[in-house]
Amino acid sequence: MKTLIIVDAQNDFMPGGSLPVPDGDKIVPVINRIQDKFNLVVATQDWHPQNHISFASNHPGKSIFEEIEVAGKPQTLWPDHCVQNTDGALFHPDLQTERWEAIFRKGTDSKIDSYSAFYDNGHLKSTGLAGYLKEKGASQLFFCGLAADICVYYSIYDAFKEGFACFFIEDATQALDLEGFKEIKKELIHLGIQFITSEEI
Repeated sequence: MKTLIIVDAQNDFMPGGSLPVPDGDKIVPVINRIQDKFNLVVATQDWHPQNHISFASNHPGKSIFEEIEVAGKPQTLWPDHCVQNTDGALFHPDLQTERWEAIFRKGTDSKIDSYSAFYDNGHLKSTGLAGYLKEKGASQLFFCGLAADICVYYSIYDAFKEGFACFFIEDATQALDLEGFKEIKKELIHLGIQFITSEEI
């Protein structure tokens, strides 16, 4: 079954948001256009408490994009973003959500970040998405959303490890760091993940 995973297409990651991905809003019409090509459509939503450990504002003396260590792992400090029940955490207003069957929230634990749609960054807690998809009979997962080099990357990597056939829809994602994304793309292609455009679905 062909399944579309829409990752974090939220206001704070769009131009004008607190953590904007360049041209992030340009993916919205593409995502709207392709949804009818799938048997199942699900979305993820970054949903942070205000005291989240990844926010630079919660670490006095630290700066945005500085790196610290949390539970033995590197942690980038971000601007406050996608805080629960704020406008920034809402999906882009032009996004068509009628066909979405489920929304999986992540980053809800204040003590650990969660880039992937499947697990937190320490792989301590599952979001339940993998089990949901397997129960639904999903076999082919097509990924889009924001940001290509962070949450989409970690999500597709975990999906691959879970045994799903994975496809990266390039024109339905945008990267925060374009140069870094070039290296990520090489890594994913090496794993066997297919990069396609929306026209190839």
